[in-house]
Amino acid sequence: MADTKREIERKYEAAADDQLPDLTGVAGVSAVIDKGVAELDATYYDTADERLARTRLTLRRRTGGGDAGWHLKLPVADGVRDEIRAPLSDTVPASLSALVRSRVRDTPLVPLVRLRSARHVRHLVDADGALLAEVSLDHVRAERLSGGTGTAAWTEIEVELADAGDPRFLDKVEKRLRKAGVHRSPSHSKLARALQETGGPAATGEQPPPATAGDHVLAYVRAQRDAILALDPAVRQDVFDSVHALRVATRRLRSTLRSYSKVLDPAVTAPIADELKWLAGELGVDRDQEVLTERLTAAVAALPRHLVVGPVRGRLRTWSRAGRGGSRRRLIAVLDGERYLRLLDALDALITDPPLLKAAAGKPSTVIAKAVRKDVRKVADLIGRALDQPPGTDRDLAIHEARKKAKRTRYAAEAAAPALGAPAESLATAMKSLQTLLGDHQDSVMARIALRELSAQAHTAGENAFTYGVLYGREEQRAAAAEAALPELWQAVEAEADV
Repeated sequence: MADTKREIERKYEAAADDQLPDLTGVAGVSAVIDKGVAELDATYYDTADERLARTRLTLRRRTGGGDAGWHLKLPVADGVRDEIRAPLSDTVPASLSALVRSRVRDTPLVPLVRLRSARHVRHLVDADGALLAEVSLDHVRAERLSGGTGTAAWTEIEVELADAGDPRFLDKVEKRLRKAGVHRSPSHSKLARALQETGGPAATGEQPPPATAGDHVLAYVRAQRDAILALDPAVRQDVFDSVHALRVATRRLRSTLRSYSKVLDPAVTAPIADELKWLAGELGVDRDQEVLTERLTAAVAALPRHLVVGPVRGRLRTWSRAGRGGSRRRLIAVLDGERYLRLLDALDALITDPPLLKAAAGKPSTVIAKAVRKDVRKVADLIGRALDQPPGTDRDLAIHEARKKAKRTRYAAEAAAPALGAPAESLATAMKSLQTLLGDHQDSVMARIALRELSAQAHTAGENAFTYGVLYGREEQRAAAAEAALPELWQAVEAEADV
């Protein structure tokens, strides 16, 4: 079983014969406790082409010290990583290999680098003896195991914040270290330094600044692909809101491929867009039901007590459980499935060898702006058709289509923002407001469908269906309010559409 620890640390350069500077003068430190020297032996695993290292992920098997075992480190921010641990074993634990599968896919993990360190550890504690940070002086020896045969040795100082500690404390320690002539290490990890010194630096994946329309579109496509890969482990760990975030990245990517069909050849991107639609659908199997349940539960809670007649809350819970078609097991099966992995391969190929059309070489201010304006016109047409319809099913369907197009236009404007600047940013914000209004209208439509179903179930069971009628009427009012607000909001959106 794996467990996760948030690691906040900083690394500093040190000469081979350096000693740790006196840190008793750091504000808040009452004592520096010597914890002795630990001998650590770590083997880092990666693909032969260093896919994990390129994205600052590290996977190692380490013996020695107080945390022997397997460690997978996922970057969160500069100097912040989530360390996921698993017990010591001879092979990579399944719990960790699953978390890197979207990166490595079918490529085997091999021993890449071996690091042996003599770690002299000190604890910085406050007046109550509580740990503030762990400081270590590490004498490191690196040996390349694949992709090279080099060796290297260096000494560094590592300062790791105590669990739940205030990150500002690290600033105080750094101030003292700087006074002693100690400076930050240019390497973000021991593995990064070892790779650089034993076999050349791993590829960083950094891209030159975008210049053409194609450059800008590909930059946004790459960002969404990277978001999918980064969110995959979070979804597998059931991190809050990670499924929704992954679904959004998937939708953004699909919308971009559709909006910029004059830049990227749709003959190539259309099948990928279809697969992205499939993935978004799989990710939304339970999400849509959860959102609807939350809406109805809140609506019941907002009713005066005398309007809640019968076992309404219990029936709503039963209905919600029955409507959930997915499960954690199903979702993980999707992420482990060949279809998903081949989609990731297709996205990599799209970025590596993009099917650029003639317009891709054009000026962003012309090509990208034209694509965004085209999407805006489509939204305008759909809203016009919706408002021309009398209230009822046809208008509901037309508003729903306008909502989907508004969302796509918002994503197109987001992709355009680096090239077009403030006008595109303003349009994206305006489209988000429009999407929210139209989304509330669609949620009302779906809530009314659910309330009719709940009412029928209650009637069949011999229960009073009065409350469902009250909620239905309130949802009708919410939809009518959204429809009434739509013309004025659309005028405001059009005012921001000059990109």
